[in-house]
Amino acid sequence: MKQSGSNQPIYDARQLGAGKMTLLGFQHLFAMFGATILVPVITGLSVSATLLFAGLGTLIFHLCSKFKVPAFLGSSFAFLGGYAAVSQMGMDSYGLTLQQALPYACIGVFCAGLVYFILAGLFAAFGAKKVMKFFPPVVTGPIIIAIGLTLSGSAIQNCAQNWWIALLAVAIIVVCNIWGKGMIKIVPILLGVLGSYIVAACFGLADFSGVKDAAWVGLPFQWGNTAFAVFKNPNWSLIVAAIIAIVPISLATMVEHIGDMCAISSTVGINYLEEPGLHRTLMGDGLATALASLFGAPANTTYGENTGVLNITKVFDPRVIRLAAVFAIVLSFCPKFAALIGAMPAATIGGVSLVLYGMISAVGIRNLIENQVDFTESRNLIIAALILVLAIGIKYGANDAISIGFTSLSGLAVAALAGIILNAILPGKDYDFGKNATGDMAVNFGSTRDPEKKAD
Repeated sequence: MKQSGSNQPIYDARQLGAGKMTLLGFQHLFAMFGATILVPVITGLSVSATLLFAGLGTLIFHLCSKFKVPAFLGSSFAFLGGYAAVSQMGMDSYGLTLQQALPYACIGVFCAGLVYFILAGLFAAFGAKKVMKFFPPVVTGPIIIAIGLTLSGSAIQNCAQNWWIALLAVAIIVVCNIWGKGMIKIVPILLGVLGSYIVAACFGLADFSGVKDAAWVGLPFQWGNTAFAVFKNPNWSLIVAAIIAIVPISLATMVEHIGDMCAISSTVGINYLEEPGLHRTLMGDGLATALASLFGAPANTTYGENTGVLNITKVFDPRVIRLAAVFAIVLSFCPKFAALIGAMPAATIGGVSLVLYGMISAVGIRNLIENQVDFTESRNLIIAALILVLAIGIKYGANDAISIGFTSLSGLAVAALAGIILNAILPGKDYDFGKNATGDMAVNFGSTRDPEKKAD
């Protein structure tokens, strides 16, 4: 066991033993599960395929990042608008069913995943210092704040199903994390999920009828739902439209990726932007997204929920994340388990999400603070204000997205584009990547580390 900059213990998974590592792996699995399966539920994609490629995508990411970064990849919410736009276009203009139109959207997501390789190449060719000038804290900080706030709506909606169950989950997490000892302090999220779920089941608030009917073993995806099925009788016009509609969304998700890498770096105390480097992590994220989309699973993204778990547990060993990925892969072949998790009350998921989504926004706030962003400067105020208002306003507006020709952009995508463009054209840019080690790593949720002290 070693100490972090905040004098809180950091646990090495090798010292915990196989049993405790297994519990930690399941905690990471549960942390990402609710949000990850929500995307296929909303879009109509396969839940089992989503689990399979969340696991495989995470392992691919770890391979590309030299097995150093403790990140878990789950379903990206940023592409929801793209899936909806292409699916509606396929049904309205080309007479397709939803299941026939979704593979076309997956082709668009595949191309979006390839865009990651372009930015990764820029990082490799020019270095982080030059490229990061376009992604300063005044841009990434508000975007990260907006990510947590836009997700907060779903957390509140889930909590509203039964506030007592949701608050029980929150209470268990808080009590275990603040006053818990030993292993209890390390797995508060898992205990919050299990405790709230069990109480809900005892009061008849969980419907297990689907669990009884589900098979024990089954394939995670069907060939007809994959992107490959499109080319049996392709509609090239819809393919082009799908690519145009979805590829721009990758700009928002790449900024989100950079923010997540900054957050993980500061939480762990290791600058992953330098080693293994953003070019490697971006390549892993893009490859995972491209592969998942080919087989009818949602786009992947690094998960802030799991970063929150890292901060709470202080167990930063990437092997725990890989263990969670293996669990996701194994469970993707078990429809009965997916049904069991699907029976979890929405209020339980909502209660856990209240904590985890709040931590995501906290990442953005600390991003701005640790980089000492000067909001007496009008340019910084304008950039931050427009990012927040566009992201949240469009998300909770009447249409949830803005349509521009064939393209339907989510609030996060519009906000990211606006922030990047405004930062590039407005005078007064003063961000110098590499000058402030703590600032470059953006955030440390619980640290009072000296901002000028380089992380160990």
